Amino acid sequence: MAESVFCWEELPEEERFPRWRDMACDSHAPNEVDSEQAHDFRATLRVLGLGPVSVSALDCPPLRSDRTPRLIRQSDPELYNLTLTQRGSAGAVHADREIQLSAGDLMLSSTSLPLRTRMATDHPSVAMIDVLFPQTLLPLPRGAADRLLTLPFSGQTGLGVLLAEFLTRLTAESASYGPADAERLGAVTIDLAAAMLAHHLDDTTPPEAHPEALATRIRGFVRQNLRDPQLTPRQIAAAHHISLRTLHRVFQRQGATVTAWIRQQRLDGARRDLTNPALAARPIHAIATTWGFPRAADFTHLFRATYGMPPSEYRHTATPGGHEIRS
Repeated sequence: MAESVFCWEELPEEERFPRWRDMACDSHAPNEVDSEQAHDFRATLRVLGLGPVSVSALDCPPLRSDRTPRLIRQSDPELYNLTLTQRGSAGAVHADREIQLSAGDLMLSSTSLPLRTRMATDHPSVAMIDVLFPQTLLPLPRGAADRLLTLPFSGQTGLGVLLAEFLTRLTAESASYGPADAERLGAVTIDLAAAMLAHHLDDTTPPEAHPEALATRIRGFVRQNLRDPQLTPRQIAAAHHISLRTLHRVFQRQGATVTAWIRQQRLDGARRDLTNPALAARPIHAIATTWGFPRAADFTHLFRATYGMPPSEYRHTATPGGHEIRS
């Protein structure tokens, strides 16, 4: 996957802070950044590109950061930023709210609103992970996530700990993932973030009252079980303690049927595997079976109808060197 790395040890002292600040602003959004340690700034920054999702791991001395109205008018990428504080503490003012973050806390912010951050000086360095993604990518009701801006979420319990542990392992083990993994990991990141945020929007209202939040949880469940040949709408409904009628009604609001959405996700998974160099020797029919298409003829027909060419031709044109393993 695409990864950019900044390491202070490789630069002269006078270049460290401005170079780090420029990379941080490029990977996030323009901010006014300052630090009392700017003269000898010892910091690291790693940015992982996961399709439209960006995950940044930073370790730096305490600093001050301001995303001002002037900077927003000049440039607004319209992103949400979900921050996990791993070490140290910080205070932030955002969306007319003030928050104090300690190690293990999560916070959602928006590049479209002013944000003032002050890292506490009670620790020599602060470690954080930032997840930035387009606001339109979050599968929640329009504007709903804005109600959660600058509210503290625990990364040590419930869905928060699942997200925190995933982000920690993702950034620590990035070298073990390949280019073909990037978009999948980005999708998992969004699903986990959306599930946590949906839970905090209202965890007491019946799921029928929040179809978008329920649909987010269902999509995450389906993606985890796509390779299960027994995955059916009835199984999905039972796993979420809802009726089949409620399940179909939720997906109707999403503009698709449950069965059609599952089929498309499986086709997308098979398509990605067809272009994965590590699977170049695997026959097409084996890939199809893995993704829930036991009949090769049915898979070929669906693949051609969806992508405009049979899977063998797609693999041949999309694989470097045109390597092709026929079914």
